[in-house]
Amino acid sequence: MSEQARGDSFEPKIVAFFCNWCTYTAADLAGISRMQYAPNVRAIRLMCSGRVDPQFVLAAFREGADGVLIGGCHPGDCHYQEGNHNARRRFELLRLMLRDLGIQDDRLRLEWISAAEGDKVQKVCNEMTERVRALGPLRLTIAPRVDGERASPEPAAELVGQVTS
Repeated sequence: MSEQARGDSFEPKIVAFFCNWCTYTAADLAGISRMQYAPNVRAIRLMCSGRVDPQFVLAAFREGADGVLIGGCHPGDCHYQEGNHNARRRFELLRLMLRDLGIQDDRLRLEWISAAEGDKVQKVCNEMTERVRALGPLRLTIAPRVDGERASPEPAAELVGQVTS
């Protein structure tokens, strides 16, 4: 049996939401320092981890991500004072909601990484890739509507509205 037929060649898609001031800068440091880390992670730069809307995470999973990584400044070091505290609260509520939707906890991760920790970005990206690879692909199904089109994201948006309010 070929490797692909067995499913051994699964490569996870991981979307990473990184704070501009710390984690994204650390990822840049890792790159210019030629640190090798898994190419499975696609970084999206946000001004603050506190700006990660739960809808962004839900959209990433809906559009095919197998895992989502959120990276921000260490608590007390946020350039916007309370952004990472907001991120932590949202993360905990989002984790509960994802659990209710049948998405394993290990598919979502929050890490505090300062601008000087390029090595930590490397370690976290590699760990996350291996963990999600071990879980296998996320087989999320979007229920079709009666008229045959994709289901409206409105029910999820309502739930997210309750989480962030």
